[in-house]
Amino acid sequence: MRSLFVRRLLVASSVCAMLLSIAPARLPVVAQSRRQPPTTPQKKNQRPGEEKQQTDKQDDQLPPDIVNKPQEGEVVKVKSNLVNVEATVVNKKTRQLVTGLKKENFAIFEDGVKQEITNFSTPEAKLNVAVILEFSQLSSRFGYYGSSGMDDPRREVILPAALFMRDAVSRGDYISCVAYDMRATPLTDFTNDPARINQVITLLSRNWPAFNEANLYDALKLTLVGGRADSVVLEDSKQATTDYAGLVSVEGRRRAVFLISSGIDTFSKINYDTARKIAQNAGIPIYIIGTANMYFKKYGDSMTPTDSIAGDPGRMTFYQAQNALQTFAKETGGAYYPITFEGELSAALNSINALMRNQYSLGYNPGDKHDGKQHKIVVKVDVDGDGQFDDAAYEVQHRRFYNAPKG
Repeated sequence: MRSLFVRRLLVASSVCAMLLSIAPARLPVVAQSRRQPPTTPQKKNQRPGEEKQQTDKQDDQLPPDIVNKPQEGEVVKVKSNLVNVEATVVNKKTRQLVTGLKKENFAIFEDGVKQEITNFSTPEAKLNVAVILEFSQLSSRFGYYGSSGMDDPRREVILPAALFMRDAVSRGDYISCVAYDMRATPLTDFTNDPARINQVITLLSRNWPAFNEANLYDALKLTLVGGRADSVVLEDSKQATTDYAGLVSVEGRRRAVFLISSGIDTFSKINYDTARKIAQNAGIPIYIIGTANMYFKKYGDSMTPTDSIAGDPGRMTFYQAQNALQTFAKETGGAYYPITFEGELSAALNSINALMRNQYSLGYNPGDKHDGKQHKIVVKVDVDGDGQFDDAAYEVQHRRFYNAPKG
């Protein structure tokens, strides 16, 4: 069975009518373009860093006595634990980002004990960003009634995704995109090809959500750590499902997640606590555009306190969803922007772009910990280099926890 997006294609006449309602000046739909075939054997849409992985696979084909036996003069590398921490420094009063800092300006504490910073890089590096968007009948219902039927019900979700992806690719970043309803479906693997991003936007614009479920936690798990899922839609695979590599497996660049969601989870296989721990362990900041806020402000007072028998979300569900999104953003060092009016979107996207591109990458070795416990991380900054931490004047946004493996 093909992906839900391919099954729900509209006829060309209805497509044109609907696309006209998605502000052509802001969200033009571009015809799909066929990429030129590569001159050397490789994947159709190669992930960043896979050149090294292909080299490693070639080495694995050698006889075991050659691969595993250290040769004379060879340096044997021992892999050690490393906790990565992406940190952004913000002036509390002006909310301006602080740039130009060095390794000596930072200090990392784990459970109150200062750690040696073994890795440090400045924000000049490009990004790998995984875009996750809620593409379900539930989100479309929020969009339709939130706009009183005046806008395309998918607009609240598609518009921020389209604007963000096109801007990110123009800056040289790699982008992947995962849409979810009843299950998470990768639309494209990591790419910096503008034509492929246009194909993603076109695919979303020409399809309607197939299911009412919105399984946010499963989508976060797939995006961060990978798993078995629908084959990447734009790869046109002959297999219905395939193994999808998560964002944690991408090496060589700074990483981030851009999530567009109401925060409501209806039927995920994992629960909120498990999803929260996965986000904490990944060490990847999650930046969030919160949707369905106009719907909730319009109809929140008339909602039942809990979910109705028919399955309509109640007030408590919305409050829990907003709290979950805030927690994901705060504990991973990201940011949460609940959008009520479309006019707020531009400022939110600009802020998210600025935060993503001004992150300092820090790392430390936690030692040989196998207690299975959660350890608290605190990053402090000394902006002026006078030997005193500037906690009163500056805020450091970073991941809050590290969960040690057990056994």
